[in-house]
Amino acid sequence: MAQSTAIKPFFLKAFHREATPRPPVWFMRQAGRYMKEYRNIREKYSILEICKNPELACEVTLQPVRKLGVDAAIIFADILLPMEPMGIQFSFSKGEGPSIQNPIRQASDIEQLKIIDPKEDLKSTLKALKLVRQELSPETALIGFAGAPFTLASYLIEGGHSDHYLKTKAMMHQQPDLWKKLMEKLTRVTSDYLLAQANAGAQVVQLFDSWAGALNADDYRKFVFPYSQSIFERLRSSGIPSIHFSTGTAEFLDLIREAGGNVIGIDWRISLKKAWEIIGHNVGIQGNLDPSCLLAPIPAIRSQIQDILEQAEGRPGHVFNLGHGVLPETPEENLKLVVEEVKKWRQ
Repeated sequence: MAQSTAIKPFFLKAFHREATPRPPVWFMRQAGRYMKEYRNIREKYSILEICKNPELACEVTLQPVRKLGVDAAIIFADILLPMEPMGIQFSFSKGEGPSIQNPIRQASDIEQLKIIDPKEDLKSTLKALKLVRQELSPETALIGFAGAPFTLASYLIEGGHSDHYLKTKAMMHQQPDLWKKLMEKLTRVTSDYLLAQANAGAQVVQLFDSWAGALNADDYRKFVFPYSQSIFERLRSSGIPSIHFSTGTAEFLDLIREAGGNVIGIDWRISLKKAWEIIGHNVGIQGNLDPSCLLAPIPAIRSQIQDILEQAEGRPGHVFNLGHGVLPETPEENLKLVVEEVKKWRQ
């Protein structure tokens, strides 16, 4: 039954660094292949078919909330969804991720990319957000998300996932004018999309810069920072709480923090305590349990959870999460254990 959202979700207190008895908890990729209910749906529908069907996307989004008792739902979607109406053709290969059929390689490819209107071109996701918000209890927050311009650009230029990002870095360094044009278009579309998600019911939005760790600090500052900062400035001016997530960026977390976000997501390659010292305690932090830890014996999982909670020292602004997404092999009961352990935590 839909309820009023007048109640402030526990989750949102972390974004204002308000005192809470324990951190809010959710998981990246908390809807997915580790859940039997999701696998049952995937037997009938592809990922894109689920994303484009608001009722199915709503159901998949709610499954982990019901089963795990997390403090937030994150809409089921994919970071490449805005690319399709922009003119990019892609498909998902089993076990290999997205494959781009018309990668960006020259100026004419960038010129042909359309600046879309999310209210029209991504209305399935926006409708799914509205449906989820109607079904969620007012105590549970709803998260929207988008891929960051660099991560999107790397997919578009490489034609899919890459280990070395050679084509992407070649464009950055050898054709900086082309890079600028591509990033400006992606920044505009991403900003519009995140704002549209907030208008559709998302109370928090997360920007995924999953591949930013492929860069060094100087290249990040020159080729990525201005565009991410532009997005976060627009979100801040609109009053939308945000999470800035990246991986492999421990060496320039200060730049990630400077780019923006109410909460900075970190991975397991740096301790939560050290990361918070780098970014400063006047901003929230999200993380940072290693997803592979959830395949370990129960005592080892409990020990890792306790270590992270102790490093947080009860400071307001900690959002408990993994350092990246849930692995498909993860037992459901181990995710339930994490939620139970975090909810039992008291200073």
